[in-house]
Amino acid sequence: MINKVGRLIPDTLPGYAEVRPYSGPFAFQPSGRMAGARLRAQNPAANKVLASLEQAIDATGLKDGMTISFHHHFRNGDFVLNRVVETIARKGIKGLTLAPSSLNDINDAILPHIESGVVTAIETSGARGKLGKTISAGKLARPAIIRSHGGRARAIECGELKIDVAFIGAPCCDKAGNINGVDGPSACGSMGYAMVDAAYADKVVAITDHLVPHPAFPISIPQTQVDFVVELDSIGDPAGIASGALRISRNPRELLIAEYAAAVIEHSGYFNEGYSLQLGSGGASLAAAQFIREKMKARNIQGSFGVGGVTAPFVDMLNEGLFSVLFDTQDFDLPSIESLKNNPRHLEMSASYYANPHSGGPIVNNLDVVILSATEVDVDFNVNVITDSNGIIMGASGGHSDTAAGAKLAIVVAPLLRGRLPMVLDRVNTIVTPGETVDVIITERGLAVNPKRTDLLDRLKDTRLPVLDIRELQDIAYKMSGKPESVETSDEVVAVIEYRDGSIIDVVRKPL
Repeated sequence: MINKVGRLIPDTLPGYAEVRPYSGPFAFQPSGRMAGARLRAQNPAANKVLASLEQAIDATGLKDGMTISFHHHFRNGDFVLNRVVETIARKGIKGLTLAPSSLNDINDAILPHIESGVVTAIETSGARGKLGKTISAGKLARPAIIRSHGGRARAIECGELKIDVAFIGAPCCDKAGNINGVDGPSACGSMGYAMVDAAYADKVVAITDHLVPHPAFPISIPQTQVDFVVELDSIGDPAGIASGALRISRNPRELLIAEYAAAVIEHSGYFNEGYSLQLGSGGASLAAAQFIREKMKARNIQGSFGVGGVTAPFVDMLNEGLFSVLFDTQDFDLPSIESLKNNPRHLEMSASYYANPHSGGPIVNNLDVVILSATEVDVDFNVNVITDSNGIIMGASGGHSDTAAGAKLAIVVAPLLRGRLPMVLDRVNTIVTPGETVDVIITERGLAVNPKRTDLLDRLKDTRLPVLDIRELQDIAYKMSGKPESVETSDEVVAVIEYRDGSIIDVVRKPL
């Protein structure tokens, strides 16, 4: 089948009862009912606290072929996923589907358990490092499924992704299972991705290194959703969980891109009292926050809300009254964790509230402006954030397609060249975000506006911004570095890229 963005999608794929090709950002309207966890009951005298991971795994009834999930709020400081999979391997359980909200370099430690058949399938938002290479090499029994953050929440809530056991790293937990992420030595901040797992998994195990008297407070995940509690010596490395504060770029190229992005926002028609904004955690996005902050002060504008993954620049703008509220699914630095803990206007939210398209309305639907990064873009404004220029999986879908679909103005920032390779192509290797939801692409050599946004073109034509046609940007890149060769692949599908509504926007084929 050829889907709406021109990608060839196989008629059948392992793990799919029905293959639905992507047909537009809002084309699929769901029917049916939400799924749910099994009913559970506990007597007043029952004790949830178990002495070891081994006991907890036994208590859940985990068996061959089941699905286990984890959250990625600990990022590259995560000790939980690796330790749990290692413990499961020692018990001889095999054929598991691993369904974490995302995978990081630290999770390369589970590679031997893929080779041995403990883990045979992966459903996640992304993978990096050796794990990405392993998936790309076709080492799994069936293709990996890559979903956006909103798409993952949707899949869990409708039952497409059924979690048998969720193992939740709990920075702070009491004996009844109340969890928060803002206290303890492994504090990670918001528990937004874990909230959906806890609500829908058949069994939930809280794993903590900070067991406190009941009741823990505040409560991110309530005791009503937790079956068992295990205390370990450590569940994460604080140095890998959050930095002191993510750096504001000093790279001249990133600063120029950031300046252009802030100027596009200023002249877009959306930069008004009460506007809303999401920023990424990349260097250019963080630098753009500083330029936007200055423009808001100069124009005496207060935004209604900021949303994201939250970083220190957003916290500063909240504290200065430049935004009324922050909505937070994940924290990237210590100032953000402290803000979530102490500021009542800094609100924790689930991944479903953030971006689930099949709900009463995720917060991304209320976004005016989002700034997003890219691995590569093409002349049709499609964006790749999953595969490298060699076709190897090295990134994550995250909330990219979710926010682009929801926001009134979706800005994608990327260098024109990365290394010696052009980033504006005839055709990206892998489509994650369709070009019809992308409005502006910004590089250090100029910016291109999607031709369908004639209103934006009109607003920007009288500014000093270097507005070019997307093919002019491509020509500049090709003159600097030459036209890149296409990645050669086999017919073997190693990963499926789902759009947020569960349709298939692209597949990753094994590179030759």
